[in-house]
Amino acid sequence: MRVVILGKGLMLANLVLGAKDAGAEIVGVFRYEHTCENRFKLFFKDLFNPTPEVSLLNELKVNQIRLKSANSQAFRKLLISQNVDLVLVGTWKERLKKEIFSVPTIGTVNAHPSLLPKYRGPNPYIQAILHGEKESGVTLHLVDEGYDTGAILSQEKVSILEADTSKELREKSVRVARKLVREFITDLNDKMITPIKQSEKHASYFPNISGDERMIDFTFQTSDEILRIVRALHPFLPCYITNKDKFLVIDPYSMQVLQEDIGDVKPGDVIFKYPERRSVTIVCKDGKAIRFSNLKLYNSEVVTELYIDREVETIS
Repeated sequence: MRVVILGKGLMLANLVLGAKDAGAEIVGVFRYEHTCENRFKLFFKDLFNPTPEVSLLNELKVNQIRLKSANSQAFRKLLISQNVDLVLVGTWKERLKKEIFSVPTIGTVNAHPSLLPKYRGPNPYIQAILHGEKESGVTLHLVDEGYDTGAILSQEKVSILEADTSKELREKSVRVARKLVREFITDLNDKMITPIKQSEKHASYFPNISGDERMIDFTFQTSDEILRIVRALHPFLPCYITNKDKFLVIDPYSMQVLQEDIGDVKPGDVIFKYPERRSVTIVCKDGKAIRFSNLKLYNSEVVTELYIDREVETIS
């Protein structure tokens, strides 16, 4: 089976590995970076500071497709001339046109890291954690003219633990994507695969986040909401606490909700400070307090005592 793979980052790497596991012939890999980065800068970046997926492609001696768009006539001609059976997509911002996704003899298949039809759109890792889900998953589905709306080919659940950030959820999801791709390509040889239409009744779509979410507001957000926001945005965006016109960067792995009675306080009150531990404890909207440790001053390695004194104050 002749396969072309489109994608970025860890998802791309695992789609490549899944196709290799199944014995497919990878005709070429089209990295999303080629559509949006300067050609010469990307060349030197790949040469002197390659990402893990670039190192993998080099190790496997996989041909890279260097075009500016997957919707270009050049890409369409390549698919036709190379007699491509299957296009796999993982982490791709362009919405593919019908004249592209309909070219492969078998079809074009997207690996979407959610349990479709839930959490369509560009940020399923973030949205699943923001909404307090206990599980997510990966769905292989046919690409059509909508966003993540094509018929489902296979699907597998992924658990979300209480301490998981989007980093851990992504790592779990891409491993599952590799397994699903291997099984899907293998099954194409000796099984009948019946695509299942998605239920619009249970569908949800979320666009790109604004970025404003990373500024924590203790007067309007509960402790649970704050923990979810910080976990959801890591490692894509850091979250901040503002203090004396400075930004303190939150460590998503060093947060703890205090269970003891904290007395007569109001949201935003700083009730404990441990400069030597780079730690502050702040009251949230629901009256609970969160202890943040290992804080860093934005653009600095550590938060100094200068910005975490022992004076009680209010942080908004």
